Amino acid sequence: MRKKFFRLLRNLVIFFFASSILAVVAYRFIPVYLTPLMIIRTIGQVVDGESVKLEHHWVPKEKISSHLPMAVIASEDNRFASHHGFDFVEINKAIKENKTRKKARGASTISQQTAKNVFLWPSSSWIRKGFEVYFTVLIELVWGKERIMEVYLNSIEMGDGIYGAEAVAREHFQTTASKLTKGQCALIAASLPNPHKFNSGKPSSYMFKRQKKIMYLMRCVPVFPPKE
Repeated sequence: MRKKFFRLLRNLVIFFFASSILAVVAYRFIPVYLTPLMIIRTIGQVVDGESVKLEHHWVPKEKISSHLPMAVIASEDNRFASHHGFDFVEINKAIKENKTRKKARGASTISQQTAKNVFLWPSSSWIRKGFEVYFTVLIELVWGKERIMEVYLNSIEMGDGIYGAEAVAREHFQTTASKLTKGQCALIAASLPNPHKFNSGKPSSYMFKRQKKIMYLMRCVPVFPPKE
């Protein structure tokens, strides 16, 4: 029985690593049309008796406004272009600040958020964090920064039942992702900490303040993708 157990465990470990690496390699080239979060949110809508809403339209990075990656970098991850998946400067800051804060703040990078969105579930735990680290390392190695940003902008939740740049552009601004203005991109970025609370299509005074700050920071962070 003991030998069977360890044989089964070995096979499961081999299967996990083989399938996860294969999935990461595949998503380097093919669009991500569905994520675990989309499935979980949809199931939640059905359970709660709500009408199902899932707006998601994959578009290549060339059809996304150049202002949007700059806005999310300015808002979410200033050192995205230079770190290797983990921003240890922000991690150290968060550790120090959380000693005195009532509500702990995170220090997840865009790479980590992308790994979580595409491969994992949303609820936080040490187990999920461990998988998140593993997938973050993989996508940094296999995808590179531009692909990570492309997948992030296409898969991140940007409102109730709204996922990605094209969907939020249509739903909140009646336009396409390629035509989003700098101000609209800053509003979208301002909503990302909690897209269920903050609506980029109906911004509050707080969001306008965040928009103004993000637009200022967009002038300070390095241009992404870097110009050759």
